[in-house]
Amino acid sequence: MAGFWTGAAALATAGRRGRRWPKLFMRSVALWTVKHVPHYSRRYLVVSRTLCSAGYDSNEKTFDKILIANRGEIACRVIKTCKKMGIKTVAIHSDVDASSVHVKMADEAVCVGPAPTSKSYLNMNAIMDAVRSTRAQAVHPGYGFLSENKEFAKRLAAEDVIFIGPDTHAIQAMGDKIESKLLAKKAKVNTIPGFDGVVKDADEAVRIAREIGYPVMIKASAGGGGKGMRIAWDDEETRDGFRFSSQEAASSFGDDRLLIEKFIDNPRHIEIQVLGDKHGNALWLNERECSIQRRNQKVVEEAPSIFLDSETRRAMGEQAVALAKAVSYSSAGTVEFLVDSKKNFYFLEMNTRLQVEHPVTECITGLDLVQEMIRVAKGYPLRHKQADIPINGWAVECRVYAEDPYKSFGLPSVGRLSQYEEPIHLPGVRVDSGIQPGSDISIYYDPMISKLITYGSDRTEALKRMEDALDSYVIRGVTHNIALLREVIINSRFIEGDINTKFLSDVYPDGFKGHPLTETERNQFLAVASSLFVASQLRAQHFQDHESSRVPIVKPQVASWELSVKLHDEIHTVVVSSSGPTFSVEVDGSKLNVTSTWNLASPLLSVNVDGTQRTIQCLSREAGGNMSIQFLGTVVAEGQEICVIEAMKMQNSMTAGKTGKVKSVHCKAGDTVGEGDLLVELE
Repeated sequence: MAGFWTGAAALATAGRRGRRWPKLFMRSVALWTVKHVPHYSRRYLVVSRTLCSAGYDSNEKTFDKILIANRGEIACRVIKTCKKMGIKTVAIHSDVDASSVHVKMADEAVCVGPAPTSKSYLNMNAIMDAVRSTRAQAVHPGYGFLSENKEFAKRLAAEDVIFIGPDTHAIQAMGDKIESKLLAKKAKVNTIPGFDGVVKDADEAVRIAREIGYPVMIKASAGGGGKGMRIAWDDEETRDGFRFSSQEAASSFGDDRLLIEKFIDNPRHIEIQVLGDKHGNALWLNERECSIQRRNQKVVEEAPSIFLDSETRRAMGEQAVALAKAVSYSSAGTVEFLVDSKKNFYFLEMNTRLQVEHPVTECITGLDLVQEMIRVAKGYPLRHKQADIPINGWAVECRVYAEDPYKSFGLPSVGRLSQYEEPIHLPGVRVDSGIQPGSDISIYYDPMISKLITYGSDRTEALKRMEDALDSYVIRGVTHNIALLREVIINSRFIEGDINTKFLSDVYPDGFKGHPLTETERNQFLAVASSLFVASQLRAQHFQDHESSRVPIVKPQVASWELSVKLHDEIHTVVVSSSGPTFSVEVDGSKLNVTSTWNLASPLLSVNVDGTQRTIQCLSREAGGNMSIQFLGTVVAEGQEICVIEAMKMQNSMTAGKTGKVKSVHCKAGDTVGEGDLLVELE
């Protein structure tokens, strides 16, 4: 973390160093802190910039009206394609989502219940009523919620409503890890060595683990999202893992069946996008590298993978298609593999839905996967052959969450977005989101803010664009994970492609601590922050001059400012002199030139420091001279955690909106709290 303050007497010299400015103009500057935030489109309903070249044939008739059984960014994403295809849309929403962006984007909207997902977005009866009342001809489930629920697909089929996804047989077969593994073996897909049946008890688990050889992975047959999974390195851990995994599986999926397989240490997680139709055709649309994860959930994805050669890519793609054809798969789906250091790959699971990270595939292939899903659901054959599928350029996706990255690489944060600006003014940037300024990140739903995607002619360009986009992304009102995302994409191991699923814990064994400033970055930071302070003082002086009496007051011109700056408990003497938009700054014997427009009203400020371009953000500026800024992902002091709420089996951090002292606490650990309850008072 980089924070600094200038000493109580900011010294200014007139004409030459040593002559002090009159006391009237001495200002004290308190804690300045640094961090970057995002840039948002003024047109809130345009939630993404398309970086694919798909064509839309207005003469190709599909559906008149589609209901989207989801919320947030994925609902907005589906609506966007429907509009391009001339299809009317129906949004469903909980009562707390009534003013959400996806509701505003849709042609119609139906409330399906109160905030808890079990009473709204998982409420099949209410959703079926919405389908009937709006006369929707088809339903797109997005991802999560009911997207892989075969009972929902059956109920739709019973009323002659099309489920935009695979048929119930494929959902059932691929949704069960035991059945899917058996089918994969039959289709000659590489599988991880393990026990193919259901493990009956802890004793059998130990026996099987010994036969396979430690380490082993114990996981729920019906699981997903990292739940119901345990790694065991010996008999004792196997017994504990069996007990904990079966309990988690029962509570999360209503199914406590477990399987055991060999644990592949330090693997990569690489997945293949597949697309099939109802005429027996299937394609593989290249791979996505998804190895950067925390708690078995993806954080950064890219396409293609820097690790795969064309031969391995083809082998993985052909096996993925073989599995899809084995279950007559007809929609977009994803076959996930674990890949070891020698490029041996093993089937992990198949997701029978649209993946969160699908945009990176769209960027490098030019296809709109939602459009393809809709066409296939209507019964059209695929328009492309395998030879038509390209790899054009490189795409990277960062999942931007309302999370505190300093706690287990991201514990959810709740709050209201007081300011929000997406960086879509930059080239090669796409943002898929479903929020706007004033949106609430609540305890009821996933804390994802957006998916930030950048595209370039190669990986280097895509990563540089991602770095710029993260620096220019303005998010205020909630804690977010941009600092962590930025550190990942500039990390030397990541840039070299030396990654696996343990990347975060390997690189940050003691947890994420923020960006450590190099000596050059430290000097740049001190120079930029000092220049920003002087620019604000000069502007204030200019305003005071215009507001003064009619009798002019002759004031000496300031040639330089001498500032005492504290950074990481070290005091630095910084001397700043100005010449138009450029400040000449001397920091610990180094001289730097800092140039900017110095538009202090903007949340973003582009600054050039001796030829190095930086984007900084001024988070707050008080009348007394206190400033809070963001620089290279460093996190502000304000936002200190005051209590933690557990909701939906996740811990949600509540943060202080301003610096203050806790006056009283109105709750204790274990209490059940409701919306609007007073928890903590500050003074």
